[in-house]
Amino acid sequence: MSKVKVGIVQMSCVADKQQNLDKAIVKVREAAAKGAQIVCLQELFTSLYFCDVEDYDNFKLAEAIPGPSTEAISAVAAELNVVVIASLFEKRAQGVYHNTTAVIDADGAYLGKYRKMHIPDDPGFYEKFYFTPGDLGYKVFNTKYAKIGVLICWDQWYPEAARITALMGAEILFYPTAIGWASTQDDITNTDQYNAWQTIQRSHSVANGVHVVSVNRVGEEAGLKFWGGSFVSNPFGALIYQASHHDEEVTVHELNLEQSDYYRSHWPFLRDRRIETYQPITKRLIDED
Repeated sequence: MSKVKVGIVQMSCVADKQQNLDKAIVKVREAAAKGAQIVCLQELFTSLYFCDVEDYDNFKLAEAIPGPSTEAISAVAAELNVVVIASLFEKRAQGVYHNTTAVIDADGAYLGKYRKMHIPDDPGFYEKFYFTPGDLGYKVFNTKYAKIGVLICWDQWYPEAARITALMGAEILFYPTAIGWASTQDDITNTDQYNAWQTIQRSHSVANGVHVVSVNRVGEEAGLKFWGGSFVSNPFGALIYQASHHDEEVTVHELNLEQSDYYRSHWPFLRDRRIETYQPITKRLIDED
């Protein structure tokens, strides 16, 4: 398909897992009613962002994938004929957990999962306590409406992840996200941080000639103010849409996937890549004599 309608669900969460899942399903329905064919939910949408503390009780929030949440979403996806991108806390085995996104096709079929590769460990974002780094590699999913790539939050800062996923054929890069400001932080720093976050992702659009869809949460949780600001950029990095920093939003945007060919032809970054010179990128630092 040359054109696809993408739905963004930017929402706040509460402590009750079932309530969050039910709310997300309502919002998927709302997006579908507005014409969405692919709907992306935010990172870890079935819970509060529990990584603000290191607490063993939070492992109880995890579930198998496929599992109860994907089953509920699959039923809705099949009913509405929509693709759903669902970010969940995966329990892979006893003591092994991942930050994982499942992709459900428009007929309700489970297409597979992507496990977050880059795991942060910062004040208020203690993800290394909970998540084993992804071991499935970068993934693309052939959905009914488009071939999509999914990366997760901290992956946003790594051009290598976006490049590899685009080279695998992704027509759209989706980034389910949970990122915010410390409640004590000044407005100038807040603005700088948001602009850096958006700029790095828009640069992935430019470098790879693809649309980027980034979906964040909103609301205040344990000293963090999640900054919302979900957005869509076209293959030249121009903003198609940017959400509020404060409000829940369900919006739908039509993407013309043929734009990738236009921009890649006129700005042929992929053509001019000197792949034979890139071996040093596999080193941590290039500090040898």
